[in-house]
Amino acid sequence: MPVAMPPEPVCRLSVSQYHEMIAVGILTHDDTVELLEGWLVPKMVKNPPHSTARHFTTKALEQILPSGWHVRSQEPITLSDSEPEPDVAIVRGDPEQYGRSHPGPRDVALVVEVADASLARDRSIKKQVYARAGIPIYWIVNLQERRIEVYTDPSGPAEVPDYRQHKNHAVGSELSLMIEGREAGRTPVAALLPSGG
Repeated sequence: MPVAMPPEPVCRLSVSQYHEMIAVGILTHDDTVELLEGWLVPKMVKNPPHSTARHFTTKALEQILPSGWHVRSQEPITLSDSEPEPDVAIVRGDPEQYGRSHPGPRDVALVVEVADASLARDRSIKKQVYARAGIPIYWIVNLQERRIEVYTDPSGPAEVPDYRQHKNHAVGSELSLMIEGREAGRTPVAALLPSGG
């Protein structure tokens, strides 16, 4: 669901203004927000199934990741008007090269959001943000329906950015990890999901 506009006039932030607020201490690690389309949006609280699925997803991707890429978990990526903190991302290069700036869209092969209470947000504004930036592949680890939603072929900048291809993968099937058009490996859907539910 899109972020609701407040009833009073407000000012959108640029990414550089957001960075400045962090640099001068206006925003700290205690402020659980992220910048989405210029708005400071509260991050969702993470329950145990969410944390477990994030851990499982990180571990599964690390096991099939090719050289020249690494997995980041709950770390920012800098886009034109947003700085989301996806639950998991596959990023080009070595972590040390991001000591002075966060990865940008050209550095990111895949973003993953683990969704329970956040499912509507992850299917709407988060998907829109990633599609606008041209992030090639977006996965939603859907805990409510116990499946992985795979979105590919982003529109890039558009009036309503979106992914043109969408496929659901149920427990019992496998996911293909695609990086720059080539399959890096495969992982069972069940490996990303906590048991039960």
